[in-house]
Amino acid sequence: MKTPVKLILLDAHAILHRAYHALPDFKNSAGEPTGGLYGIAAMLIKIVNDLKPDYLIACYDRAEATFRKQVYDQYKAGRVKADTELVKQMETSRDLFTTFGIPVYDLAGFEADDIIGTIVEEMRGQKNLQVVIASGDMDTLQLVDDKKVLVYTLKKGINDTILYDEEKVKERFGFGPELLPDWKGLRGDPSDNIIGINGIGEKTATILITKFGTVEEIYKRLRAKDGEKKFKEAGLTERVIKLLREGEEEAVFSKTLATIRRDAKIKFSIPEKTWKENLDLAKVDALFAKLEFRTLGTRVRAALGEKLVVINKEKETEKKELGRDLAIAVWLLDSEKTTATTEDLEKLGGAKKVLEEIKRNNLEKVYREIELPLIPIVKHAKERGILVDRVYLGNLSVGYHAELTKLEGKIYQAVGEKFNLNSPKQLAEILFDKLLLKTGKKTAGGARSTKESELLKLQSEHPVITDILAYRELQKLLSTYIDSLPKLVDENSRLHSTLNQTGSTTGRMSSTDPNLQNIPASETHGQAIRRAFLASPGYTWCALDYSQIEMRVLAALSGDQELQKIFATGEDVHTSVAQKVFKVSANEVTKEMRRHAKVINFGIIYGMGVNALRANLGTDRATAQKFYDDYFAAFPTIRNYFESVKTFARKNGYTETFFGRRRYFPSIKSRLPFLRAMSERMAVNAPLQGTAADIVKMAMKQIDELIEKGGWRESVHLLLQVHDELIYEIKNEKVDEVLPIIKQTMEGAANIGVPLVVNAKSGPNWAEAE
Repeated sequence: MKTPVKLILLDAHAILHRAYHALPDFKNSAGEPTGGLYGIAAMLIKIVNDLKPDYLIACYDRAEATFRKQVYDQYKAGRVKADTELVKQMETSRDLFTTFGIPVYDLAGFEADDIIGTIVEEMRGQKNLQVVIASGDMDTLQLVDDKKVLVYTLKKGINDTILYDEEKVKERFGFGPELLPDWKGLRGDPSDNIIGINGIGEKTATILITKFGTVEEIYKRLRAKDGEKKFKEAGLTERVIKLLREGEEEAVFSKTLATIRRDAKIKFSIPEKTWKENLDLAKVDALFAKLEFRTLGTRVRAALGEKLVVINKEKETEKKELGRDLAIAVWLLDSEKTTATTEDLEKLGGAKKVLEEIKRNNLEKVYREIELPLIPIVKHAKERGILVDRVYLGNLSVGYHAELTKLEGKIYQAVGEKFNLNSPKQLAEILFDKLLLKTGKKTAGGARSTKESELLKLQSEHPVITDILAYRELQKLLSTYIDSLPKLVDENSRLHSTLNQTGSTTGRMSSTDPNLQNIPASETHGQAIRRAFLASPGYTWCALDYSQIEMRVLAALSGDQELQKIFATGEDVHTSVAQKVFKVSANEVTKEMRRHAKVINFGIIYGMGVNALRANLGTDRATAQKFYDDYFAAFPTIRNYFESVKTFARKNGYTETFFGRRRYFPSIKSRLPFLRAMSERMAVNAPLQGTAADIVKMAMKQIDELIEKGGWRESVHLLLQVHDELIYEIKNEKVDEVLPIIKQTMEGAANIGVPLVVNAKSGPNWAEAE
């Protein structure tokens, strides 16, 4: 079969927006902003590498009001006004595409999506042509057509991408791309301020679409003689049917707004020459020199297939994903590269150069003794998986959905009307216009904020706030865990999450597909969910957790003798700190004093300032300031240590853990005060969190060696790591023998000059481990 010609349509506006917000505020020596332009150039190179295009076309929005804005003034009303620096780069980005020989298309009154839709429509009859839409969002998924029209979009940042064909769209949404406008017509689209039907969310909209088809077909079926009966048989409630009847006009109108036009009056034709034939490398080099992009020229040549000198041919690969060993090495040299690619390897000079840099930066111990031994360990944990009780979760779902419906009715009754609880705009109108509650912070776009932190401030003003917070919490638990987890298990009811060694900038592991580190631990709902995670038959769930490890690391790194003494004598650290701050004896420390001490103990680890301390303590600023000052008066070495860390980070651009792991801070010298302050807070925390992460990883390695030495491969299995906690399942008859040994190993995993303490629990499942 003949290889199809590839036409790539770039949603330039969306890609630049994503790049601008994903990258630091780069500037060239002339003071011109370049971060977004760097991102879009890097994305263009990635597209060339990944998709191998024959033709490239860039499509843009225009400043004039679109036809959607003309018929609906609130269209995209919630969008934040673009920064001046983004607007400047938007203009320059057109020059970038022109320099690459890529034609640019736009039209007043139409969005880039409509230009793309029109080109897709015009190319529909072309044989042996594949169209790929590259975008920063997923609005264009409705244009996907089998494998003839695909969408290549960004999942995270500008490196994590996914390619959608028709099957992948169906896999994600449960229906075909052509029904996406109908889905938005029913549930709306908050990002574009498309209203949909008030009260119908994603789940209900999906049921309606999959059962009855388009918006028009839904209403045709509803008006039929036995319509209501059919809808009830499909599991839809009378409330939903009523919402549908009342919201037909809104649904049809919203679908119209969400539908990409395919009839923009543009004159499009495929260029006579391919993009490579149109490319003038001298012009590209000149533009990159002006923008001071020092490495992108080399990457363009690599994308074009020009022969480059490869330092270590045995290690180089055409695949975009590196082997785990090299990906870890790149990440250790640049902690921002949590998903390193061959492009990142090339930028650093290739495999040989990277390994030389590991040695030169004194990262050999971290690389060879901490990280590399973990590769087979986390691989085994993923392969083993965790047993999940699907029946239990199903029953929990029924009960929680019923509770959610009750909460919804209670809220409507309290405010005197029904509204879309999931619409921040409608909720703000109810709270601030109807109930006349005090308005707090506003969003970046000027809307009145209804996020959790603002609602908590209003909790004493009206009882409905408590119910709204409970509704949100329950809804999140259902959508994120209870209803989602059963869909992710294998045929043996086991969940195979991935532990990512390079999953964070500090050294901590992350968990993905799904993220099991975020399973809540609260006494009520959290424990109910954790009860669904079971030990395998014949095994016991064993959880071992480092006690106050980051506080112990702080004592070690700061050299504070008072804090070290507290841990050496085994005193309760929060009670002891309360004694020193409040200048009382141990017997005089009240629960409130200990709580205050606990707040600041954990707060300082994350660089908490006086304002954050005030909010967490629930006091006024003067009280928080005094407490803050008294704390550092009692522990002056800690204040000096934090200042030294910030000074080191400003000078070198990175911080180090006890074992030499580095975290880099590209914005530590930013001209923007909030970026500098944020970097300084993270710099204070990085050595503490990073050293704790190193210790946990060292423990994992040592425990695995014990498992091998003891002949326990079939008896002991690592299931999960949750930050400072390791979870194993151990054969019932081996628990009494093995669990104390694992605990002892963890406590002796590293000598940092302060004793490490581990709490061990066991039981039939995650919730009941004691």
